[in-house]
Amino acid sequence: MKESWKTRVVRFGFNLFPAFRGTGARVLHIAEDYSEIRIKLPLNWRTRNYVGTIFGGSMYGAVDPVYMFMFLKMLGNDYIVWDKAASIRFKKPGKNTLYASFKITGEELDEVKRTLEEKRSIDRVYNVELVDENGTVHAAVEKTIYMRKKDREGSPSSGNVVSLAKSESKFQKSE
Repeated sequence: MKESWKTRVVRFGFNLFPAFRGTGARVLHIAEDYSEIRIKLPLNWRTRNYVGTIFGGSMYGAVDPVYMFMFLKMLGNDYIVWDKAASIRFKKPGKNTLYASFKITGEELDEVKRTLEEKRSIDRVYNVELVDENGTVHAAVEKTIYMRKKDREGSPSSGNVVSLAKSESKFQKSE
C-alpha cells in the first residue's frame, strides 16, 4: 500500500525521534493505514561494532518499537498496547545494509478486536527478520505485544488509578 502525505510526515518524525534515530536505522515506508512498515539498517560508523559488523543493539533497536507503534495507530485511542517481551537470534554477522518488513493484515486486526471483546487482554507474538538485499536472514526477532481495551473512563486500569490533586500556587512579584 502506498504512503499518504500524513504517513510521510509520521515517517519523518519517527526517523527524527532520538531513541529510534540512535539505532542508526531509518523507516523507509509507512502504509497509509499503518498496516505495513519497512525499515533499513545500514552498516556505517554509527552502527558498526568492534569487529566491523552491525552492532546487535542496533539490530534489535531498529525493530523494537514497530509492532507496538503499528497497533497503537491501527487500534486507536480506545486500546492500550505495550511491548511485553522480546528475543533476538543472531544468524549471521551484518556486513552490509539490512532490511525488515512489518505487516498486520486486516484479518489480524479484526481478530485482535474480536478477541478483546471477549477477553480483558491478549498477548500476541510476532516475528520479524533482518535480511540483506539477497534475502539472507542475519537476525530473527520475536516480539510479544500486550493489548487490551481501555476502561470506560479511558484510564489504563480502574483499580490502579492515581489521582493527583491540582494545587494552586501564587507567585509574588518581588519589588
